[in-house]
This record gives sequence, C-alpha cells and structure tokens, in this order.
Amino acid sequence: FPTFFSQLPDPAIEDQGKDYIRPILNKYAALCVRCPDYGTRTNTVVLIDSMGRVTFTERNMINADVNQWKTSTYEFKLHS
Repeated sequence: FPTFFSQLPDPAIEDQGKDYIRPILNKYAALCVRCPDYGTRTNTVVLIDSMGRVTFTERNMINADVNQWKTSTYEFKLHS
C-alpha cells in the first residue's frame, strides 16, 4: 500500500482527489475490511470497569475463511 495510508486520516490528503481517494479510504478504514488478499482477521474489545475488572474478548478468523471465526474471552482483575 502507498505509505500515505499509515498517516490517515489526514485532511490535506483527503481534500486532494476526493473522487479517487474517498472510495479507497472507505474501503481500507472500515471496521471490517473485505478486499481480495487483504482484510480484517481479528477484532479485539477490552472493557475495564471502575473496580478494575477487565474483560478481553477477541474474535479471530479461522484458516482465512470469512465464515469461520473463533471467539475467546478472558476476564481478570487489575492489581492496584
């Protein structure tokens, strides 16, 4: 990918060639990217409550199959 993708969102870049760059930004900046040979393979959520309890949930694609996912959840308490 061009190096400018690592700097996004950059308003100066977004304003240049809006008709060209906007579809690219939307495709690669989505929550769940689906493109040939590139895409989201893992989603992670970390929740921490006021008592220091942590819930870490991760969803991983299995064997590069968009229809097969494994979800793992871990719960623990932060030491104070």
